[in-house]
Amino acid sequence: MASSTALSLSWSSSPCWSHSFNGGANETLKVSERRFNFEVVSQKKAKKLRKVILKEDVTDLGKQGQLLDVKAGFFRNFLLPTGKAQLMTPLLLKELKMEDERIEAEKQRVKEEAQQLAMVFQTVGAFKVKRKGGKGKLIFGSVTAQDLVDIIKSQLQKDIDKRLVSLPEIRETGEYIAELKLHPDVTARVKINVFAN
Repeated sequence: MASSTALSLSWSSSPCWSHSFNGGANETLKVSERRFNFEVVSQKKAKKLRKVILKEDVTDLGKQGQLLDVKAGFFRNFLLPTGKAQLMTPLLLKELKMEDERIEAEKQRVKEEAQQLAMVFQTVGAFKVKRKGGKGKLIFGSVTAQDLVDIIKSQLQKDIDKRLVSLPEIRETGEYIAELKLHPDVTARVKINVFAN
């Protein structure tokens, strides 16, 4: 709905003119003081942007779930008919906030679980790995990430993805440290004792 504003302008005009009439006496003609009132009315331009949320990725515009301001014609002629965007409403905005809060709570829960698991690994100490011994400190084969994952599962009943484990090349007996990337913000360090039987 367009709103209008009114502005009143006024000024007074009281010039004094001197004229001589018929070469004789100087007569002064005064123009009476007048007030002119003008009223200026202006209207706001129609709203040309629409706040929308994208239902799917749109090239050169944005990703799914992104909140954008787009031109009304672009929304009306392209985004709406193709089903790529939806007009933002207060109810939809409330639903989005609730969904964001739910996702954030889930991320926090996953991070806390990873931190608890890292604490478990710190309290365990070292995992022992037996391998057939070779010459000197050498062992036959090597200790792999899968070996460590199997030991963790058998001792702690925790399933760990072997892709999260990074360990040095182990071909000798001794003590090694492996890192488990349990979460983007949580890394656990695990000791491994390798000995020959």
